[in-house]
Amino acid sequence: MSAVQQTDVVIIGAGPVGLFAVFECGMLKMRCHVIDALESTGGQCVAMYPEKPIYDIPGYPSIDAAALIQKLEEQAAPFHPTYHLGQQVEKLTQAGDRWLVETNAGTRIDAKVVIVAAGCGAFGPNRPPLDHLAEYEGKSIFYLVKRREYFRGKRIVIAGGGDSALDWTISLADLAEKIYVIHRRPKFRGAPESVARMEALAKTDKVELVVPYQLHGLEGSNGQLSAVNVATLEGDVRRLEADTLLPFFGLAMDLGPIAQWGLNLERNHIAVNPQNCATSAPGIFAIGDIATYPGKLKLILCGFAEAAMAAHAAHPLLHPGEALHFEYSTSKGVPGS
Repeated sequence: MSAVQQTDVVIIGAGPVGLFAVFECGMLKMRCHVIDALESTGGQCVAMYPEKPIYDIPGYPSIDAAALIQKLEEQAAPFHPTYHLGQQVEKLTQAGDRWLVETNAGTRIDAKVVIVAAGCGAFGPNRPPLDHLAEYEGKSIFYLVKRREYFRGKRIVIAGGGDSALDWTISLADLAEKIYVIHRRPKFRGAPESVARMEALAKTDKVELVVPYQLHGLEGSNGQLSAVNVATLEGDVRRLEADTLLPFFGLAMDLGPIAQWGLNLERNHIAVNPQNCATSAPGIFAIGDIATYPGKLKLILCGFAEAAMAAHAAHPLLHPGEALHFEYSTSKGVPGS
C-alpha cells in the first residue's frame, strides 16, 4: 500500500474547470493535487474535440480547445499542482474533518477539501444501431475529430442534428470533397447562427442536407466504407457514396464510483448550493458540468465562476479564523510568476 500524500485540496477532474480551480485555489494559498482518468489534462476538450474552436471564452473571439487547455495549464503552473493522470478515484472516505482519496492506481491522498470537477463522469459516444459497426470504428467511422487535415478530399456523411454535427459540417466544408448531413427531421437543434451557416453551405455543391433520413446500413470492406445507406421512416432507402461516417449523437455518461460517495444526486449530477458550490458532504464541492442547481448553465465560463466560488468557500475550512482580505489579481499579482 502506497504512503499517504497530504495536500490542502484534491481536485477530481483535469478539464478546463478543474485546471482553473487550481489557479483559484493557488491564489488563496491552497495547494492542490489533481486526479483524472485520462492520460492527459484537458478532459473532453482534448479527448473529444481538440481542434474545435470555442467562441464563448471571454477575451478570445475564437480559441481551439487544445489551445485553451494549454493556456489554463500555464495559468495554473505557478502554483505547482501535482497531477495524477490515468487514474480513477475509486474511494472517498471521511476521516474526522478530512478526506482520504484513493485511486485505482493505489494513490492515496489526505486532504481537507475535495472539489469534484469531473464533467459528467466517464463518457463515451452514443453509437448508432448499425450492423458491422465495430468493423469500421477507428478506420472510417469516427465519433470525434482530432485532426481536420485527415478529412481533406473525403466524402463524409455527418449524422446528427446538434451543435457537434453543425460545427463539424461548417469546419470541414472547405476540406471535404462532399459532405452529406443526415438528420431525421428538417429542424436542427444547434445554435441559430450555426444552422444559418450550414444552410448557406447547403446551397453550394459541397454540402447536401439529407432530411428527413436516418442511418440504415453500411457498405465496405476491411474497415473502409464505400457507402452509407440511409432511410426515411417510411422505409425509402438512399445510398450515399462515402469514405467516412461521423455520427454525432451525443455522449453516454456514467458517474462510475462517484455515484457511491453518498452525495445528493439529481439525474446523474451532484446537487450543490449555488452560493458556494458546496455539496451535501462537508468539505466537498462540485463545479462544472457535474454540478447542478436551479438555473444552471452548462458553459465553461460558468464553470470558471463556480471554481472561484468553491475556492473562496474552501478557504475558511483550511484557514479557520483567518480573515480573507480579497484582492483583485491586478493589484495582488500571481505569486511566483
